[in-house]
This record gives sequence, structure tokens and C-alpha cells, in this order.
Amino acid sequence: MLVRKNVWELGGKWADPILWYARAVGALKQKPIADRTSWRFWAGMHGYHQGLWEFYGYKAPAEQVPAQADFDEFWQQCQHGSWYFLPWHRGYLIGFEKLIRSTVVTLGGPPDWTLPYWNYFKPGQDGLPPAFGSPDWPDGTGNNPLFIEQRWGPGDPSQPGKVFVPLDAVNLDAMDVHEFTGVASGGDRGFGGIDTGFEHGGTKHGDIESQPHDQVHGLVGGEKMFPKVSQRPLPGLMSAPQTAGLDPIFWLHHANIDRLWSAWLRDVQEPHGNPGETTWLDGPADRAFVMPQIDQSEWTFTARDVLDTTAAPLDYSYDDESVPIVEGRATRRLNRLGARATVAGGAPESEAAVSSGKTPELIGASDGPVNVTGATGAAVRLDRASTQALRCNLESVASAAGPTAEPARVFLKLEGIRGTSDAANYHVYVGLPPNADPAAHRERLAGTVSLFGISAASDPNGPTAGSGVSQVLEITEIVDALHLSGADLDRLDVRFVPATAAVARANFSIRRLSVFTLGE
Repeated sequence: MLVRKNVWELGGKWADPILWYARAVGALKQKPIADRTSWRFWAGMHGYHQGLWEFYGYKAPAEQVPAQADFDEFWQQCQHGSWYFLPWHRGYLIGFEKLIRSTVVTLGGPPDWTLPYWNYFKPGQDGLPPAFGSPDWPDGTGNNPLFIEQRWGPGDPSQPGKVFVPLDAVNLDAMDVHEFTGVASGGDRGFGGIDTGFEHGGTKHGDIESQPHDQVHGLVGGEKMFPKVSQRPLPGLMSAPQTAGLDPIFWLHHANIDRLWSAWLRDVQEPHGNPGETTWLDGPADRAFVMPQIDQSEWTFTARDVLDTTAAPLDYSYDDESVPIVEGRATRRLNRLGARATVAGGAPESEAAVSSGKTPELIGASDGPVNVTGATGAAVRLDRASTQALRCNLESVASAAGPTAEPARVFLKLEGIRGTSDAANYHVYVGLPPNADPAAHRERLAGTVSLFGISAASDPNGPTAGSGVSQVLEITEIVDALHLSGADLDRLDVRFVPATAAVARANFSIRRLSVFTLGE
């Protein structure tokens, strides 16, 4: 069985696995775009935007894309905003890894080459792996196949491509989510996403997709102004689904997301599981997932086919599938609220709430749309009867003498987000004191919202007819803290703060801010 390893721990900047990867990428980039084994063909399978591809030099204006039959069957398949996000990208990685390995062997390299992963959460490894940040490499000067100029995220502008992932903008909160499948309305979207059919441009991203997946895409890609061609900033390759597959770091980022899925399933503290519905295992019914093979055959697969990574045709594992050991969310919350008892049933309420079919309850919303320009504040007014019931629910915890169900959880939903900056990442704070510096109140940070894919979702001619995207942030701990401090819960103040200086100019709108409770 093959083992995928940490790119930062392979033995040096140009360790053999990275050097062979670069050589293989260079060989695939030389092939015609219509060749099923070319670099650009595989990038188009994830997404395609003619204007950006031509502007960045990945397609000549007169160059023909693949024939219509291949375009329709293979291109623009990536699953986003869907419970197929994880299994589709796993199949995509498997096909790509086999293509690179075959190319490595053709070039005289080892037959056991495997795709490395980039664990940006590990101390000292949040920076772009060095081999990707320099135009020079051991085989030449100025033509490193792993280096691209269109990485405009945080970093030193004088050193193009040397970006990093700010650790205050990414987190592993999804690893503490119990259910794989979430709800489409105002509750938790689940670790893996919501129940959908084939969804190339879904607007409701699951927890692991929203964070860290989307965040890292936007942070690495960034954006840049080109005043002569556009009045709005253009995304770096990683910042837009239609161009992300063109960046060689894309594959290492997705290997890490795939690794986190494996780690989530191995969590020994809280048993996690994949969906058991045949619609997920054997779906989608409306369009099959298919990858071209090296021998020109086709591999059609379902989620069921990619669940066991240690069996054929996958045959791989990761050198590290451990997860951070943290106290269970429900237990941690009850302790914070002063409970003297254990969680009722000994299981997290998140599991009971979703599996028992509970429906999120809308308890408040903003008066109208919110236009976000730089740091922006907004307010959500809550129904007084609902907040009084919530307070009673929270107060009952401290006085309980026996096993206690976790009180209702609270979620902030950002509905109908539209904009043009795919690279923007915004911190969302709730309940900040008046005139407070957000950086001094990290306890009020509800989460970081990524606008990855926003331009396509805002396009009236796009897959969602311009409806935009929606995101959900859990604000349970913040509401608990406000309750314990005696603060007014009839109004929640929300503040949006750019996560990086580069995206401070990004403008976007939110059709409505709404607050839901889920549980008791």
C-alpha cells in the first residue's frame, strides 16, 4: 500500500518526491489541451473560465477546447455545496495521482510515487512549500513547473508566490462536528455537506468545505487589480473554482482535505460515520462521476467506490491521520454553563438533533440587505419570546440534578451573499462591545467567511442564476457568554472585518442575516 506524506517532511526543499512531481507537471503542461492526459484537461475537469484562462496564458484565443463529447462528459464536474464534495474530490485525486505516477515512471522515476499533502495547521508549515515559491528549480532557471505568478495571497509582494495561510483565518472546528450530513436551512451544514444531487456550483457548503477548504483557496490565490482589463480585482488561480486546478498546489491542498476526512472517521472520542443512504453511496442519479484513465478507458465511480482507501483501486493511506484531542463540544458547553450533570444519553446533542429530524427555528433576522464595504456593522433583531425561552433553557442547565440534554444551539445564517471578489475572507464578530477593537475580543469571533466561488454564484447566467451563496456560522458559545454576562439577547450586533488587508476593498452584499436555534 502506498503512503501519502507531508510535503514539509520529505527531506528538503527539492526532495525526490517533489522534484519528480515538478518534472511530471512540466511534461503534462506540454500536452494539448484536448489530450485527456494533459495538465489543462485535468484542470478543466474541476472548472473552466475562458476569459481567465486566456488572460493568464493557459489557453490561446484560437485554441480549441476538447471536443463537445469530452467537454460534456469530463469537464466542470467538481462538486461544491454538496454531500458529494468529499467523495468526488477523492476520486479526482486518485485519477490525478495515477496520471502523475505514470508520467514519473515514463520519465525514469520511482513506481511508488505518491501525492504529498500540505498540512498548513502544523507549526512552522503554514507557508507555501518552498519548491512552489521560486521560479528556479534544479532542472532549470525561470521555468519551475510548480511556480505560478497568480498567487497573490498574504506574503511579501517583492517575492511573488511566497504566500502563507494566516492561522487566525483557518480552523479545524469541522473535526468536532458529529454528523456527516447537515441541514439546508439554518442549522449546521454537517461535516460533509447537505443532501443534493450532482452539484457543480452548490451554494450551501458543508463544514469541512467551508473551513478550511474555501479559506485556503482564497488565501493562497488572493487577487490583483488589472485596471486596463477589469474594474474589479481578478482572482489568483486558487481563488476561483474555474481556475484552481491549474495551480500545482491545488492537489496538495486537496490531499490534506482528504486526509482530514480520513482522520475524522478515525476519531476515537466521538464515533463518526459516512452517510448510509444509497442515494449518497450509489449516486448521484442525475450525472455519473467519471475520470479518464491513462489507457484512454474511463473510470465511473460512486461514493461507495472510494470509501476504503486501503483497498483497490485506491491502495493508499496517510502517514498521519491523527486528530486533535479536544473535549466534546456538548460536554464543554454544559461545563461552561455550570451544569452538575452529564449529557443526557452520553451522546452529543448535535447527533440527536440532526438524526431525530429536528428543524431549525428562525428566531430573528436583519431588517433588510447588508452591504459590506471594508469593516461593516449590522444588527439582527430577535423575537423576544424566543430569546426568553432560550434564556430559560440555558438557566435550567445549572440547576439540573440529573442527566441533562444540551440546550438549543444557535446559528447565524448569511443568506444570498453576492459579490465579485472570490479571494475575500472576512472575520465575522457577534456581540462586540461598542467601539471595541475586534482583535482584542477573539471570544466574539463567530468565524471567517470565504467568498470562494462567489463570482460564479452571482452571475445571472451561472449555475445558480445569480442567487449567490449562503453560509452558516454557529454562534452558540457567543450567545452563551452573552447570556452569562446578562447582556440583552433581543438584538445581536454583527461586525464584518477583512481578514487580510488585501481584501479590505472587496465589496459584497448579503440579502439577509438570520438567526436560528436548533434543539430544545
